[in-house]
Amino acid sequence: MPSETLWEIAKAEVEKRSSGSEGDGLEIGEKSVFFIGSKNGGKTTIILRCLDRDEPPKPTLALEYTYGRRAKGHNVPKDIAHFWELGGGTSLLDLISIPITSDTLRTFSIVLVLDLSKPNDLWPTMENLLQATKNHVDKMIMKLGKTNSKAASEMRQKIWSNMQKNHPDRELVDPFLIPLVIIGSKYDIFQDFDSEKRKVICKTLRFVAHYHGASLMFTSKSEALLLKIRGVINQLAFGIDKSKSICVDQNKPLFITAGLDSLSQIGSPPVPDNDIGKLHAHSPMELWKKVYERVFPPKSINMLKDTKDPARDPQYAESEVDEMRIQKDQPPLPVSIVLHLAWAQHHIWSGKELLDLAGGSGFEDQPCS
Repeated sequence: MPSETLWEIAKAEVEKRSSGSEGDGLEIGEKSVFFIGSKNGGKTTIILRCLDRDEPPKPTLALEYTYGRRAKGHNVPKDIAHFWELGGGTSLLDLISIPITSDTLRTFSIVLVLDLSKPNDLWPTMENLLQATKNHVDKMIMKLGKTNSKAASEMRQKIWSNMQKNHPDRELVDPFLIPLVIIGSKYDIFQDFDSEKRKVICKTLRFVAHYHGASLMFTSKSEALLLKIRGVINQLAFGIDKSKSICVDQNKPLFITAGLDSLSQIGSPPVPDNDIGKLHAHSPMELWKKVYERVFPPKSINMLKDTKDPARDPQYAESEVDEMRIQKDQPPLPVSIVLHLAWAQHHIWSGKELLDLAGGSGFEDQPCS
């Protein structure tokens, strides 16, 4: 005769899972990864590769969700990873607040995918997305701190653990409060750029990643590079051990895990010494931005601005629907004009009224009958 009933076994299993949780009852084994970045930059391709799904990527409309599972062992519940993807580049920043909440914050990671083949768009895309995400994360941290100050404090301590206590740059960086990975996509196109241009892009991205406490890596359609990226995403999604490998050679795909770079290794912004004094900046980040934009000036605001309304995006065009939409968007005639037109059709006009109408007085003062 068994010593424990079914209910006692179930109760013990629940208590066992709860004891292995972060904070107050938040299950380990359920994490979220949020992909943001350049429009058509390859976010969907990376997600599909990580999930072993052999299907062609489709354009992401607004905010999309999928998930993956991974077995930890025999007769053990599978870990679950939630994958969110923001479409439209920088045009739908308001949607960032949907998946990132104070309840999900402790298990969240951000993956910023930047299209290396479009260097003139790179800085504005990176700056807008990072700033919007950071602002929202900071708000959620404050909200979490009001209800669970211990959890908020643990998050701050955990993110600093990526950098050694004796690292010379600890006082000079401002890391994201949730894990951040920056991926430069389309390396196969980037590698054919002029060496000086590649140098500017590599050094700039290394500085931005190091300042924000992020990992940085380049990828392309190469199977070897995709496997490396898959390993990094699996670490975020399922807690697999981090890779300690590093590559800072600008002639090869960069691969730098958070906390392993340094300002001394990155060096100063790539600008002639006699020009550095002509650049006025209030912070190191602003200085790097000005140097970068001297080489890769951003496109005009009108060209950079994405379509705010997906219904007007050319890639989703449907002639019949669009024609009906145009008709619907036409401003309606004021009620007074409609009534006057109805009156005009049935009114018997006098000679004086016709002369007044021809003279431009119209029929504003005519009664509706």
